[in-house]
Amino acid sequence: MAISRKDEARFLDKDETALVEKSHHPEIGNLDDKELAGTIKLIRQRRDRAREIGQRQRREMRGKARPQGAKAAGDNAGTKEKMAVLAQALKRLNSEQTRRRELSARSATASGMKRAMELKSAAPAAKLPKSKTADKGMKVIANKKNEQITDPREVGRVSQQIKKAQAKKDG
Repeated sequence: MAISRKDEARFLDKDETALVEKSHHPEIGNLDDKELAGTIKLIRQRRDRAREIGQRQRREMRGKARPQGAKAAGDNAGTKEKMAVLAQALKRLNSEQTRRRELSARSATASGMKRAMELKSAAPAAKLPKSKTADKGMKVIANKKNEQITDPREVGRVSQQIKKAQAKKDG
């Protein structure tokens, strides 16, 4: 579910709010590639830290871990929301980085295709054959399998006929 900018500001501190603001529409387009990569790295670190704090708070609530502060955590809803905000910002930034990478790949492919077309156009024309008649072509390879002179069914019929005739003569 989308989180409004007002709620984002409520869950984050000033530094994190400034980082997350860079992930929204008008500002994200103004970032160059190095700034975008740096922002992704910083937000990923903040998200991971929020995740670790949330895990620790859950363990404290269940009684599995000693409290880090003066008393055990009673609720980790704020940390969960903070992690969700940072995860959404990271998702937006990653999408923008992927979009830029695909755009540069598309332009590189287009320039490569243009270069190939220029090279093809600059190449000499293909040689035409001297005459309009076909050449001798490929050599014929003889079939080495034995040719069947008769149908195999015919062979069986004839041998059966001879067998019957011999039996009649002997019998």
